[in-house]
Amino acid sequence: MKSSINVLDRFENIYRKQFVFKHINMVWFMVMVLCFTALPDISFPKSVPMVPATFSDIADEARPAVVNIRTTKNIRGGGRVFNHFFGQPFGGDEMFRQFMEPFMQQQPKQHEQNSLGSGFIVSPEGYIVTNNHVIEGADSISVKMYDNKEYSAKLVGRDPKTDLALIKIDAKGLTSLKLGNSSDLKVGTWVVAIGSPFGLEQTVTAGIVSAKGRILGSGPYDDFIQTDASINPGNSGGPLLNLEGEVIGINTAIIQSGQGIGFAIPSDLARGIVEQLKSSGQVTRGWLGVAIQDITPELAEYYGITNREGALVGTVYKDHPADKAGIRAGDMIIKVNDNPVKSSRDLSSSIAGHAVGEKVDITFIRDGQVKTVKVTLTKRNDSEQFEQSLSQSQSEDGQFDELGMNLTAINDEIASRFGYDPRARGLVVIDIEPDSKAAVSGIRVGDVLREVNHRPVENINQYNSILRQTQKGASLQLLFIRGNASFIAVRLVK
Repeated sequence: MKSSINVLDRFENIYRKQFVFKHINMVWFMVMVLCFTALPDISFPKSVPMVPATFSDIADEARPAVVNIRTTKNIRGGGRVFNHFFGQPFGGDEMFRQFMEPFMQQQPKQHEQNSLGSGFIVSPEGYIVTNNHVIEGADSISVKMYDNKEYSAKLVGRDPKTDLALIKIDAKGLTSLKLGNSSDLKVGTWVVAIGSPFGLEQTVTAGIVSAKGRILGSGPYDDFIQTDASINPGNSGGPLLNLEGEVIGINTAIIQSGQGIGFAIPSDLARGIVEQLKSSGQVTRGWLGVAIQDITPELAEYYGITNREGALVGTVYKDHPADKAGIRAGDMIIKVNDNPVKSSRDLSSSIAGHAVGEKVDITFIRDGQVKTVKVTLTKRNDSEQFEQSLSQSQSEDGQFDELGMNLTAINDEIASRFGYDPRARGLVVIDIEPDSKAAVSGIRVGDVLREVNHRPVENINQYNSILRQTQKGASLQLLFIRGNASFIAVRLVK
């Protein structure tokens, strides 16, 4: 009997515990509900499809404006292969020439070299944008339209520095494409490429923008859009479109053996080039009259700046726009008008985008102070020999100093040896002691020492005086100029 009572008690205890736990859970549930209802509304982003439903609408609207370009170049002399086998490969031996002459006379004196590319119509009057490398050196240009009609095209103008060209066919009322704003383009955005890869006309591919601002080393105005939309030989000159059907890039380059890596010229860069080619057949760019460089960590430390954005002026060319406006070597340009300058390439592209004769506001930092001057841009003459206007210095030779440098002031002989202006101020490094402080710091023979601890150095006496005034173990900040343009900052311990 007692054992049966114990069993009942045990069941009763279990039931009570379950009842308590059940009600505790219900209480916690109610508390959580009250907490969430008391919170403000939380909005979550709507789900976005990873791939657009279709690209067919874009393709249908754009393809009538995309053309296939075929060029022909007449190569005289039979070409490279003919010249190798029949063009006196043994140095012009007379016997060999006489033996081969009957065969050589039977060979063609010239042959045709063909190339393929793409392009797109930018106006109903028949203007077509393509790459310079597609039509460069061509004796004839043929354009095949979407409806298979063919036209003979003439060259309007080209710009090798940006690899852009403008051609024209005799036609009107054509479907054309609009140049969009590539600056609004974001990495990860869907884009569509249309062209004639390997001669396969009207090929449509899609992908995303992989990166912006790519520099390939092809020219001074590199600023490519990188995309994984399939681009192959023959796509050159074709459009890269956004989902609104606007041209945001001109397909231009690929990396050999690089699958899914293509590059396009931004539409913002192309727009001004196309307008100039259309109006005058050539491109003229604004010229500021300076040699510039990016700001290295060492230069940032030397000048005491935390933000490395900007372009450091290495040389100001005499009687050119920057010189007339009062800009000096060592100034850090941070703005052109209201547009920030983040690098030397930024500055080059920005100035090149302005017309000759246009006035621009140049904002720069000098000795920690922000200054703005108005500069009237001129046309750069690439054949002109620019010279620096720098004060003359006294020539005195020295031996290895305690830092391991042998310095001398600039004279005619030194200037001729290292390619400097004989009037330049500073001391040239003519030798470096092995394993010295200077040797391990990256200083090179030919560098010109301009400042020590922000104090100008124009002769050996000034330099030695600064060294004597510097205590043992103290830091020395040295500012060099390398190659007439690039500043190099070095910190050494005495």
